[in-house]
Amino acid sequence: MSVVVELEQVQQFYGKLQVLHDMSWQLQAGEIMGLFGHNGAGKTTTVRLILGLIRQSGGKVRVLGGDASDAQVRQQIGFLPENVMFYPQLTGYETLSHFARLKGADHSQVLGLLEQVGLTAAAGERVKTYSKGMRQRLGLAQALLARPKLLLLDEPTVGLDPIATIELYRLIGQLRDEGSSIIICSHVLPGVEPYIDKAVILARGHLEAVGNLQQLREQAGLPVRIRINGPGAGFEHPQLLEHQPLAGDWHEFSVPAAAKLPVLQELLKLPLEDIEIRPPSLEDIYRFYMEKASAVGVAGVQQ
Repeated sequence: MSVVVELEQVQQFYGKLQVLHDMSWQLQAGEIMGLFGHNGAGKTTTVRLILGLIRQSGGKVRVLGGDASDAQVRQQIGFLPENVMFYPQLTGYETLSHFARLKGADHSQVLGLLEQVGLTAAAGERVKTYSKGMRQRLGLAQALLARPKLLLLDEPTVGLDPIATIELYRLIGQLRDEGSSIIICSHVLPGVEPYIDKAVILARGHLEAVGNLQQLREQAGLPVRIRINGPGAGFEHPQLLEHQPLAGDWHEFSVPAAAKLPVLQELLKLPLEDIEIRPPSLEDIYRFYMEKASAVGVAGVQQ
């Protein structure tokens, strides 16, 4: 699998302010990666480096095997910003045709992309009449012009209803299957979790974690939650971390990941109505690393 994006010991300064500290990670061909972090964590700066809009202060940034600022590299990148802006007097069709000319893309893609994002019926309407969700879908269509090898999506589901969101991620999955590599920046962690192959978590310009969800769960050492519907009030196990009664006859038990099977075997001896196993979610993982980074920051200030 070839490397599509590689950051190696990247540093970025704005004047005397350092906003990225020795950042190193890779995106492989055909991967969907989530780029996560609080406001000011360094996500926007990282995206700008990949797009070749700014030059790193130190380290190396390689995109599609070349320099991010190279015109031939940039032609192979699609970008959807969080807040898309278009000429309000143009129609959707005219807008996409305009961007096709700017990108040097085949104009025959325009109608197909409008259909792909669900805007065929509104293609002849002026953009000023579009809802925010429709403008977002038009922005995605322009990002897909020229069939980019690398796609960067900043909060792609803003303004989309639940059905449109599902359709968007289905389309993203198709693009990955066709060989595109995709970076998604999002604060809607439960929504993006099922669709990413790996996550990069930033805090205060530092790389806190990188890997697939299973790797991050193991690194964080977060417990597994087991929920049962049945008589769990008196249940005990030496490796049980926490027991929390829930509504009705439901009970939730937290156990170390390594103790999941032994505890399950004991729980299944009870006359249960139902059972659920909940591994740490992306939101749990994110919260863990944010709290860890915050603790380190407080300790540094106190010193």
